Amino acid sequence: MAKESTGHHAFLVAAGILLSRMMGLVRQRVFSRYFGLLDEADAFSSALRVPNFLQNLFGEGVLSASFIPVYARLLAEGDDEEADRVAGAVGAILALSSTVIVLLGILATPYLMWAIAPGFDDAKRDLTVLLVRILFPGAGILVCSAWCLGILNSHRRFFLSYTAPVVWNLAMIATMVAFRHSALRDLAVALAWGTGLGCVLQFAVQIPLVLRLTRNLRLRPEMHSAHVREVLTNFLPVAASRGVVQISAYVDQSLASLVSKGAVAAMGNAQSIYTLPVSLFGMAVSAAELPAMSGTLGTETEIAARLRLRLNSGLRQIAFFIVPSAMAFFALGDVVTAALYETGKFTHANSVYVWGIVAGSAVGLLASTLGRLYASTYYALRDTRTPLRYASVRVALTISLGYLCALPLPRWLGIDPHWGAAGLTASAGVAGWVEFALLRRALNARIGATGVSVPLIAKLWGSAAAGAAAAWAIKLAIAGRGPVTSAIFILIPYGLIYFAVTCLLRVEECGAMFARVARLRR
Repeated sequence: MAKESTGHHAFLVAAGILLSRMMGLVRQRVFSRYFGLLDEADAFSSALRVPNFLQNLFGEGVLSASFIPVYARLLAEGDDEEADRVAGAVGAILALSSTVIVLLGILATPYLMWAIAPGFDDAKRDLTVLLVRILFPGAGILVCSAWCLGILNSHRRFFLSYTAPVVWNLAMIATMVAFRHSALRDLAVALAWGTGLGCVLQFAVQIPLVLRLTRNLRLRPEMHSAHVREVLTNFLPVAASRGVVQISAYVDQSLASLVSKGAVAAMGNAQSIYTLPVSLFGMAVSAAELPAMSGTLGTETEIAARLRLRLNSGLRQIAFFIVPSAMAFFALGDVVTAALYETGKFTHANSVYVWGIVAGSAVGLLASTLGRLYASTYYALRDTRTPLRYASVRVALTISLGYLCALPLPRWLGIDPHWGAAGLTASAGVAGWVEFALLRRALNARIGATGVSVPLIAKLWGSAAAGAAAAWAIKLAIAGRGPVTSAIFILIPYGLIYFAVTCLLRVEECGAMFARVARLRR
């Protein structure tokens, strides 16, 4: 029964993320229509990343790893009063900390830009500084929104927390449409203010339900509670882990600013595509499993057995959806990119360029997604230091390989230097596989054998290859049609063939998916 309930929760998370991400793709399409890959697009894409460091450092991923295991365990034990006390203390500490960091960030923005985007000229750098200062307060509000998500997830209220970003995207879309006749620089500034408004709305839609679930909530930075101290103790290594990963992301952005004009914006467009399956499937399963894993009770042997069962089931579910996503990025990335972005100032050449970056990301897509669930298992075991060690290894590899593949390698191969952006995502994928292997090996030594079997992986890749071959034949046959029409006639058969072949091969996850669809129809 517990497993069935978790599957239902994973579906709710996936549904919420799907709505949010689809709206995000609409927002990105509108953005591409007005900004293309011009200087203002580079500036806004870079500016949006800088305050996001604060959100990632104190936001969803860190709170999920440090706060949810403690809070969910208290709820499982029936100690609601202590759970509310911990939630209030953590909320107060987050609010105070993020406020201080926002103020410091606004003051330090000009100095940050020399490290973040060294390839920008003076005008582009000045615009980026202005945009970052406008965006910083909104990032602090998103930290509070992530606190709401931690509470809602622990109470198994998943749908609202993952659909809340829809209003953030809507605010940005409305701003671009309202100011579409402005000069591009003025439109970028207006969009920054609209983004801040979206952050406020995202927090506002969650807080009423949070207050109903935490009737004894008091926002006081209490430090005497052992549970609060445990959250803070776990928080530091997780924040450090997220911090080193963010350093890697900023190094990638810095290198992209040196690759060519438009590379930073192109990587932003590509990221919206390749993070969709990671969020939709990896995050859905991980978010649903973390509270359940954290609330697992019993002897050490019993806990290990239950965690192993949950982990292996989650890994199979993730692989079933991520493998065809990676194959689509390799073989059909131009079709996907053109359907999403090819309009206005975003040309077909831009679509092909973004396809190269998306194809590079497919190298490590499966590893990074499976790695999320492995990390969640460590967090459920109250072990935040092991993921930190392996994240540090990944970052070191990402930085060294990223520099090599982005700048010297295109020159050595005699290809256009702007393809170095694809080298950045491909090298990050290689580093992701190393991190995944380390996480799995250490956890297997602790709770027993885990992972996706080789026969299942072979069936999944074979099914995806069959679908891709048929899709390529269709692509050649209908060449010249519009981007959206082409995507409909190419991608839908690709997906149908993948599901049909996995069904014929008796892949268990395919049968479970159809059974769930049948239950929903009833």
